[in-house]
Amino acid sequence: MFSLQTIFGSGQQFYTLLDEAAQAAYDSTQALHTMMKATDRQPALDAFKLARLRERAASDKISQALVDSFITPIEREDIEALGSALYKIPKQVEKFADRYSLALQHLEGIDFAPRAAMLEQAATVVVEMVHELKKMNLDRMTALNEKLRAIENEADRLMLELYRDIYSGRLDNLQMFLLKEFFEILEKAIDRCREAGVVAYQIVLKNS
Repeated sequence: MFSLQTIFGSGQQFYTLLDEAAQAAYDSTQALHTMMKATDRQPALDAFKLARLRERAASDKISQALVDSFITPIEREDIEALGSALYKIPKQVEKFADRYSLALQHLEGIDFAPRAAMLEQAATVVVEMVHELKKMNLDRMTALNEKLRAIENEADRLMLELYRDIYSGRLDNLQMFLLKEFFEILEKAIDRCREAGVVAYQIVLKNS
């Protein structure tokens, strides 16, 4: 006699698809950090667009799998919520890259690399949290959630330093505007990572 799992599948493909989405999100943050560390900091937008395409493809696969699958390893609403949260990360990163490519000539002497590094660190933790979902280890997920929260707190601290630079008087009006806009985009990207981490943590909390 065949079990329902044999007939309908175990739904384990969702973990693979979520891993793909998290990795695509991370790759976009890695590309941004690499660009910000480069001497010329010339935008190579193809890397960001490729990450977005991969993320979109993973998101579409998740949506289709939810339609096709009778069994899911976790609640459908949770899969949708995590997929949506992951999708927003490379979208925010690409927004930064696109605008940066237009304003590069006005950003001489402004170093975005430290904040881009923090974004990459946050995305690294998200990849780990998504990968850990299949194990449902609450202790491990709690530790990762605290790590992600610490990165977010440090990013908030750096934002205060940003405002100190803005009000220092050494920047012209355009630079002040651009500096604030670009750092807020980076801050929102870190917030997107935090949101994805919270969803992953809550899934484990609910199922442990």
